[in-house]
Amino acid sequence: MYTVIEAAKHLGINLKGATVAVQGYGNVGYHAARLLHEVGCKIIAVSDSKGGACNPEGLDPEKVLAHKDKTGSVVDYPGSTFITNEQLLELECDILVPAALENQITKANADKIKAKIVAEGANGPVTPDADEILFKKGIFVIPDILANSGGVIVSYFEQVQNQMNYYWTEEEVRNKLKETITKAFHDVLNMSKQHNVNMRTAAYMLAVKRVADALLARKGTAFSLESPLTPR
Repeated sequence: MYTVIEAAKHLGINLKGATVAVQGYGNVGYHAARLLHEVGCKIIAVSDSKGGACNPEGLDPEKVLAHKDKTGSVVDYPGSTFITNEQLLELECDILVPAALENQITKANADKIKAKIVAEGANGPVTPDADEILFKKGIFVIPDILANSGGVIVSYFEQVQNQMNYYWTEEEVRNKLKETITKAFHDVLNMSKQHNVNMRTAAYMLAVKRVADALLARKGTAFSLESPLTPR
C-alpha cells in the first residue's frame, strides 16, 4: 500500500476512487485489497485459483473474504460476474496487483495490460521480456523486491525489539515501516530517473551499489555506477 501511494503521487493518480484488480486472494492479495480499499480505492476484481469475481461498481474486501471462507473461493460472490485470472490481468484499471504465482505477465500478454501501476505482490509475476514491454508502454511497475518487502522489514523490527527487550505499539511499527519503505521507494525512483531505467533495474542497481560501497569502504574507496570497476 505504501509503495502504491507513492507511485500514485509520482504519476499524478488520485487514489480516491482509483480502480484496483487483485490476482490472488490469499494472505498477500486480501490484505493488499483491504488496505487499498481503506485509502479510498475501488476494488473492481479479485481472483483465486478457481477464478475471479468482477464488479465495476466495487467489491467489499472483507465480505469477499467471508464468502471465500464459506465457499472456498471468491467465485460467485453476490453481485459479481465470473472472470478468469487471465481476463483479470487485462482489465482496464488504475492499479493491478499480481499476488498469486510467478510468470503471470509474459511476452504473450504484456501488450494487453492496461493498468497504470503494476504492484508485484507475488515473487516474479512479471517475466523479463514482459518487463521491457510494460516499460515501453509507460506502465509503472513496482518490483517485488520493493513492493512486497514490508514483511521482511517488520521482521527486522521484531528482531531489534527482541534484542532490546523493548516493544513498540502497532502504530509505532506501522509508522516505522511507512518511513522505511517510503524512503526505499524514492531511493529507487531517483535511481530510475537518473539512469533512465525501469524500477526493477534501478532497485538492483541500488542494491549492488550499497553492497559494493560497504565492501570498498573497508579499503577507503567508494563505488561509482558510471565506472563500476574504478574506485573513486
